[in-house]
Amino acid sequence: MKVALVTGAGSGIGRACAMALAKADYAVVLAGRRIEALEAVAKEIGKNALVVATDVADPKSVANLFAKTKEKFGRLDVLFNNAGTGAPGTINLEDLTFEQWQSVVNTNLTGPFLCTQEAFKIMKAQSPMGGRIINNGSISAHVPRPNSAPYTSTKHAITGLTRSTSLDGRKYNIACGQIDIGNAASGMATNMNAGMPQANGSVAPEPTMDVQDVARSVVFMASLPLDSNVQFMTVMATKMPFIGRG
Repeated sequence: MKVALVTGAGSGIGRACAMALAKADYAVVLAGRRIEALEAVAKEIGKNALVVATDVADPKSVANLFAKTKEKFGRLDVLFNNAGTGAPGTINLEDLTFEQWQSVVNTNLTGPFLCTQEAFKIMKAQSPMGGRIINNGSISAHVPRPNSAPYTSTKHAITGLTRSTSLDGRKYNIACGQIDIGNAASGMATNMNAGMPQANGSVAPEPTMDVQDVARSVVFMASLPLDSNVQFMTVMATKMPFIGRG
């Protein structure tokens, strides 16, 4: 049985993808800060789930996560770097505190880097050697929303991490791809139907898509043989304001 590790697995996109990977016959490691939410997901998955309370911004916490994964399952085939956060969208760029900036950078960029390091250590040493890393980018890896400098900056940076990981992983048979998601109907998208700030200063409702469409896409990326890779995939609500002039 192959083993997948999902960060931010307690809710939203992470939960949906963890459940979908389990249905695709993966053993799943569920990582996140809210142990109760993770345990609820594990209960739905059954015996092939491992819950590890994790702060991805903390190197010791991340090292513990991967050590427990190796101890339980002996290997790691897929890492989905999904955990993410943002600063309040009601605060202007010039009014953000350093702490608000740093919190987003720590979770959205440092966290995936730390997890990627630990995944490399396991994947390059196991037999057969190799594995796959999937990074959750965002539509924000292409274009920003108003008042989203910390989140958008980190998601642009994730694209650089994805490319570097793809290159540096070749010698270990580690593939890396990125999925950029737009308006999935998850916890972070609850306000979209009510109205979101637009580039022209107005507020307008935006279409959303079923989070299960994201989960199916991640399972597809994960299921490819290691000599094939989805480098970048964009999955978005068809009519959301991304393509066009804003």
